[in-house]
Amino acid sequence: MFVNFYYTLRAEGLDITIVEWLTLMQSLKLGLAKNSLTGFYYLARSVLVKSESRYDAFDRAFLRCFEGIETPPEITEEVLNWLENALPPLKMADGEKNPDDDWSLEELRKKLEERLLEQHEQHHGGSHWIGTGGTSPFGHSGYHPAGVRIGGESVNRSAVKVAAQRAFRDFRADETLSTRQFELALRKLRLLSTAVDGARDLLDIDATVDATGKNAGMLELVWTRGRKNNVKLLILIDSGGSMNPYQRLCSLLFNAANKSTHFRDLQFYYFHNCVYELIFNDPFCLRRNSLDTYDWLGKYGPDYRLIIVGDASMGTGELLMPYGALDWWAQNEEPGLAWMQRLAGHFEHCVWLNPIPGQYWGDVEGARTISLLKDVFPMYEFTLDGLNAAIKKLMVKK
Repeated sequence: MFVNFYYTLRAEGLDITIVEWLTLMQSLKLGLAKNSLTGFYYLARSVLVKSESRYDAFDRAFLRCFEGIETPPEITEEVLNWLENALPPLKMADGEKNPDDDWSLEELRKKLEERLLEQHEQHHGGSHWIGTGGTSPFGHSGYHPAGVRIGGESVNRSAVKVAAQRAFRDFRADETLSTRQFELALRKLRLLSTAVDGARDLLDIDATVDATGKNAGMLELVWTRGRKNNVKLLILIDSGGSMNPYQRLCSLLFNAANKSTHFRDLQFYYFHNCVYELIFNDPFCLRRNSLDTYDWLGKYGPDYRLIIVGDASMGTGELLMPYGALDWWAQNEEPGLAWMQRLAGHFEHCVWLNPIPGQYWGDVEGARTISLLKDVFPMYEFTLDGLNAAIKKLMVKK
């Protein structure tokens, strides 16, 4: 099986060396995968994949070799099997929705535990049991103003907790269409670089053309000093859920930024809906691969420029309530808005790029949270014009 996995990885374009493969085999021998396919997945990815831009290729290879071997353990296997045979998604018109901003995490936990003990068969539709397509607080593909989504995909964006492990498609670096425009926008940040002392040994093309024109066409070379590359950039991307339709757009930015060579430091991090006590290292947004947000702020000083990419659309409880984080296991004692304000106060230059067209910000499902976050961060549409405006904002001296 492992030999087949090796050749599948190579077929997906991953450059796996013999030394890396032997390291993985030795790690397995030492029991570092903890006899778990999930453990093997993270062990193999950490040993074999050199860049997060190759995560997607690794996932494709892993899926081809190991699909169906193990079921995620967070929710019982029986419950997840019930939810596989789902009803068609229950679509709710805006007028039929009744958002609930007054829900209790402890009450939700208690009710879910009771359902898990009482329910002995699959159930779809209805308003009580764990199932799909109805108005029960537990399951997926239905609607409840303050429910717990277990598996499935977001339909009405009303879940206040997600109790099944998320696995989001990564952002690929092999997307080339239209990345040139993003590259040109990001390149404007080079103007923040400063001239350094030293010999004038760099040809200034524009000044040379200007001087030659003024010299009646006789070539006059103009030399200048080089510029010190001191631009440090953080890009923080909302991953999964309502951001899934914008994966390609995020891929364009990811690819363009990775191709840029004019940053002193460039780092990508991820969050889901709102930043709380953890910042994630990859788009899967799993706690095992995260940083404490306070540590993250200590690692990156106020001189970094921060670009946040997200639709800013979520349940208002995620922003305004303690313990409002969507992740079932999160224990955020402070509201999400407090964390967002902490980020905005730490970085001297920060902007928010929103893929939802600006004309709809006041009318979409997350209009209230968009409005709240607009008061914290300068927010721009995630279009070429919006990116150019955001870059200009990042260049303003405070």
